Parts: sequence; C-alpha cells; structure tokens
Amino acid sequence: MPIEPYLFFNGLCEEALALYQRAFGAQIETMHRFRESPAPMPEGSLPPGWEDKVMHASLLIGGSRIMASDGRGAEPPQFRGFALSVVIEPEEKARAAFDALAEGGHVDMPLAPTFYSPYFGMVRDRFGVQWMITGPYQQG
Repeated sequence: MPIEPYLFFNGLCEEALALYQRAFGAQIETMHRFRESPAPMPEGSLPPGWEDKVMHASLLIGGSRIMASDGRGAEPPQFRGFALSVVIEPEEKARAAFDALAEGGHVDMPLAPTFYSPYFGMVRDRFGVQWMITGPYQQG
C-alpha cells in the first residue's frame, strides 16, 4: 500500500514540475488542466483565468510517484511539517539535483558526509518544498 504525496502549488504547479524534471529527471505520467474536467467546476471555485492551470498531475521520480495540482487558490503555497526524502546515486547526480533544487530556494543543510551516509543534505526549493537528499545508507 504505497503512500503518495499530493502537493498543491497554488498556481505554480507547472513551474514545479519543470524543476523536478530538470533536478531529478522526473517523468510526467499525466497532466490535466481544469478546462479538461469532464464536469464543469462549480461557479466561483477557481480564481479568474485558471482554466489552463494544472488540476491534476502525476510524476515519477525514480520508482516513486508524487501527485501535484495548482489547487484552487492563489495564495502562496505552504509546505510545513514534512520533507520529501530521496536516495540518489552516484554523488555527482545527487549534487546536481541538490544544486538545481537550491536555485532560488534555501539550503538548510549543505550536502556533506554523515555517520549514516557518504553524503546528505537538506534544501527547500523555491516553492517551499523541503527535500532531503542522501546517498546510500551505511551500517555503522
């Protein structure tokens, strides 16, 4: 029974998907816009001009699925109380992903050796999503 995060980007979903494609080589499985909904959206449920915003998207990062949407509000997204953790090998690929996520974002902990992995770091991307990038776990 997989747990699949569903992230709401409040109008910035397409930008976020492009970043994750670049950072991780993520593959978009599906993407649907509000104008494509088989049932019309209730009157007043979307900000004006949001017909082409992302109603639902699914992307794969490695073997993991993340779902995303623009949601139904234009206030800035708030991602608090969680982080998405991804193990990336080799280290050069991990550093490239980390650096891509850090562009316009904030490094909470630089990618560096730890007692449980040859490299680990935490970065908040420009949308506010916190990522934990790690290498292979070591038994110690």
